[in-house]
Amino acid sequence: MTIYSLYIFDRHCDCVYYHDWHRTRPVRATAGDRPGVHRLPVAPGTQAARESIFSSRSGGAAPGAPAPPAPTGSNNAGLPFDEEAKLVYGVVLSLRNMVKKLSGKDEAFTSYKTPQYRLHLYETLTGYKFVLLSDPFADSLRFVLRQIYTGPFIECVVRNPLIEMDSRTQGIDNDQFRGAVDRHVRGLSIFA
Repeated sequence: MTIYSLYIFDRHCDCVYYHDWHRTRPVRATAGDRPGVHRLPVAPGTQAARESIFSSRSGGAAPGAPAPPAPTGSNNAGLPFDEEAKLVYGVVLSLRNMVKKLSGKDEAFTSYKTPQYRLHLYETLTGYKFVLLSDPFADSLRFVLRQIYTGPFIECVVRNPLIEMDSRTQGIDNDQFRGAVDRHVRGLSIFA
């Protein structure tokens, strides 16, 4: 079992942080991405294929499996980062609203599973949404998201006066936070 990626969305529905680990087909960075959100290399003028697990070319393969070859002459390189982040947030929002309407206020949406991945969600009272994509056979990792929030996020982001928490133009660009999250996730027994 393994962990693929972590997204953090703010109360404005914007992705403010992204980190990936075991993705053989990671997302494609674009020049229009918000600075400080991710550390994906952007090669100027290229459409290099670093595919999303949500790509239509994935053909149901697991995120760690090699991608099937692209048809000759095709420029279907997968989703750009901003599109994948919107897709992830849209799925979370839709499923959360559906669960609230079907079950009432007592139940909350925390995760769902597909044959390719499992999505885990932790929402804070301040409106931040922590989303983790993992192996589909993983148990609930909501406690990991809560640990990231109560540990590195509070210490390195909330208590840091140099980080503007409500920025509509800048992501969480903090090396201490990025390192603490990486160490925390790599220290988990599920991290293979």
